[in-house]
Amino acid sequence: MVTGPDPRLPRPLPGAVGLSYLSAYDWEAADGVRGGSPHLHLVCTEAYVVTGGRGAVRTLGPDGYRDIPLRPGTVAWFTPGTVHRMVQGGGLRVTVLMRNSGLPEAGDAVFAFPPEVLADPERYAAAANIPPGTGPRTEAAARRRRDLAIEGYLGLREALATGDTGPCRDFQRAAARLVRAEVPRWRELWRAGALATAERTSARLDALDTGEPAYLGDATAYRAAPTRLAGFGMCGHRDEYALPGTTPPYDGRGHGWEPTGS
Repeated sequence: MVTGPDPRLPRPLPGAVGLSYLSAYDWEAADGVRGGSPHLHLVCTEAYVVTGGRGAVRTLGPDGYRDIPLRPGTVAWFTPGTVHRMVQGGGLRVTVLMRNSGLPEAGDAVFAFPPEVLADPERYAAAANIPPGTGPRTEAAARRRRDLAIEGYLGLREALATGDTGPCRDFQRAAARLVRAEVPRWRELWRAGALATAERTSARLDALDTGEPAYLGDATAYRAAPTRLAGFGMCGHRDEYALPGTTPPYDGRGHGWEPTGS
């Protein structure tokens, strides 16, 4: 028998992906560029589907620096370990798809803060976490967080411009050390989400193979609209969807963990 989520609830999006909708920040940074907070993901691939405006995503990695233009209809994605910065060019709006829904909110995202901040888990958490809500206090904290990430990002970019990949690799290793204690919890989220989705597909293939596709009797359709608007995400103002198996509510924390002993 094929099992799945409670039939009274909407089914997860295909592939157990995370979903959110971003309006890129229009805040000018120290280098004169408007946009969000550079960061990387440790496990998840992220994709942008541009629905309005224009801008760019600027990426850093051992393979160098890239400036990818974003226009309506553009799809851009980047793999784990890629430092990315969303840049505002005018009215940029993006639908964001995240592999392994739930993991980014559980901590699979590390800001490109300077090395001395990354080396201290308590200092990192203090810089990354912002108050909940959408008021001026939260916005000011999100701006400070963005500016600190830009400081670290610019150092990485300058090193890459000289052909030195060492600082970028050091950042990747520092990010991995920060999240290591969270891996058991992430594994459970992955088992309940992406892995469970793949296993349901396997069970449905088995049902088709035996000629008993009873699960097709549950066929239906759903729609959803954002349930929380204009939260302060990493790259921009973030609309959320309260759907099972998609992006959980964003509580304002830049990292989904607290330092040991806190």
